[in-house]
Amino acid sequence: MYNLIGALMRVPTMRARRTHLSNSLRLQSMRMLHVGLRVSKLDRSLEFYTAVGYLVVGTVEGTPFGTLTMLRLPDDPFVSLELVHDPEKGAVDLGTGINHLVVQVASLRDTVSELGRHGIVADASGLRDDAHSPQTAWLTDPDGYRIELVQWPAGHAAGMTEADFAP
Repeated sequence: MYNLIGALMRVPTMRARRTHLSNSLRLQSMRMLHVGLRVSKLDRSLEFYTAVGYLVVGTVEGTPFGTLTMLRLPDDPFVSLELVHDPEKGAVDLGTGINHLVVQVASLRDTVSELGRHGIVADASGLRDDAHSPQTAWLTDPDGYRIELVQWPAGHAAGMTEADFAP
């Protein structure tokens, strides 16, 4: 069995000086795994994120960061969000770090409607009747983190690529 707590304590910190973007590392085996968000009240955050649709994969207690609760979306086999809770650190101060998280949905209208049935109000001002443009709506979690919901147009890749920025 893999010892996650021990692995967290042994992860080295690397700092690389970047001189310009065109000389970026070309490591083919790298991919983003998930984001860890510090939360003030774990129960309140779990209630919110499970209402949004996340599933709890597991929990790791006793880490140097506090309790880690791993979440994934129903159609994603992998953890995409980690809730980090340490009651001794008090309330979350958002500061100027994370601006927002982005979650892709199949149908923005259906998702906004379903969230409303669970008492979560979405700002759907980016919802339009334009089948050729991305559709967006916004949520705010209990600690103030903003979440952008995106529905890509038919035929769009599963995420953003260089093609989205081509002239």
